Amino acid sequence: MYYYISGKLVLVSKGFAVIDNNGIGYELTVSDKTAGRLQGASPDSVLLYTHYHVKEDAEELYGFYSLEEKKIFELLISISGVGPKAAMAILSVLSPDAFTVAVVSDDAKAISSAQGIGLRTAQKIILELKDKLGRDDIAIPSSMGKATAPASAIKDALMSLEALGYSRSEGMKALSFEGSDSLPVEELIRRALKRLTK
Repeated sequence: MYYYISGKLVLVSKGFAVIDNNGIGYELTVSDKTAGRLQGASPDSVLLYTHYHVKEDAEELYGFYSLEEKKIFELLISISGVGPKAAMAILSVLSPDAFTVAVVSDDAKAISSAQGIGLRTAQKIILELKDKLGRDDIAIPSSMGKATAPASAIKDALMSLEALGYSRSEGMKALSFEGSDSLPVEELIRRALKRLTK
């Protein structure tokens, strides 16, 4: 129904944001990651991709700082037993890149670090999405209104680890740590190698 909403940021708080578009204030449910991005953005012009969710007793508009985040959300809610609340909890602790790495490397612990997500649910998510996500899905998230960067530091680091003889699964697991999506390639490789040689 809505692809994105852009306008002036009126309010951003934990769990939601309000964007004014032509005098109409749209309230969108957002992840902590998106809320953080909005707090660092110019309030005069922001853009959020949207997902309009309808259930029997409510209608809700969800907002995402990137198409990658929206894609992960929609994949998550396609899984039986994983609703929008659980999907947002996961996206609040894991960026799209970090989530993809966790799925591909069977890191249920990383996914279960989200509030309300048990180890069994995390394992189910991995089982359901492992064939739908892969290394090519790892990309630097696009910021509001800007194009996605052509290459990902995580993807480059993974390729370097594979060139050093590590398997894809080993590399993915070594790169699955909090904050990995904000580090340069050299630092990612250094930290991954330290984890691999423990």
